[in-house]
Amino acid sequence: MQITLLGTGDAIGTPKVGCDCETCQAMAAAGQTRLRTSLLVEVEDKHILIESSPDLRQQLLRACSPHIDAVIWSHGHYDHFIGFGEFYRVQKIPPAYAAPEVMDYCSRYLHFLSFEKHPVPVYEPFDLLGTTITLFPVNHPPVYTCGLLIEHKGVTVAYTSDTRADIPDESRDLLKGSNIDLLFVDGIAPEGYNIDKHMNYAEAVRFARDVGARDYRCVHMSHLVPPGMPHAGYDMETFCW
Repeated sequence: MQITLLGTGDAIGTPKVGCDCETCQAMAAAGQTRLRTSLLVEVEDKHILIESSPDLRQQLLRACSPHIDAVIWSHGHYDHFIGFGEFYRVQKIPPAYAAPEVMDYCSRYLHFLSFEKHPVPVYEPFDLLGTTITLFPVNHPPVYTCGLLIEHKGVTVAYTSDTRADIPDESRDLLKGSNIDLLFVDGIAPEGYNIDKHMNYAEAVRFARDVGARDYRCVHMSHLVPPGMPHAGYDMETFCW
């Protein structure tokens, strides 16, 4: 299994349009970006896309144009699903998987597209293209949001999506009991910032340690997070098992 971070930014991305902060200037000068957060999971010759961000076209081109066989959505915020329309006239539109409430919302918005819809109950593992996926609720008020567990041949990867640290007890117990090899964790801002529906960097680090992840990367980072932070993910970072 191989996982590539297609994007590690928040809804705005970095550099932020029209911003001259130190982080935006430094990343622009270095030709670096944080596109909107999305993950590409490759198992043998199949590809699962987690989140279809507004940057999807650019992300797929950077990843050498893989054929996407399935898409999973964590929730109905535009930066996590709206790029699905980029599949139009590029490839056969892939089937989408999400918790029922998430699927209903995204499907209504994407009413102009015809695609397979697979509502998946939370906490119920399902097989997808050689992996086992489990959706679990997190806490991203007011929008119903799920994280994911991805299991393949003894390797377990978790993705919290957008969330505060106080996720439901059942979800926290699931993570703690899963022997997580790698966790992708929401870390939108540096320590000292209080973002009501996200974790800051310090909270994300504590969360990763609390659930017992062997390794972790912060994603969904805003332009407030300077480049080079320990355990911060970067666009096109790849992990192989």
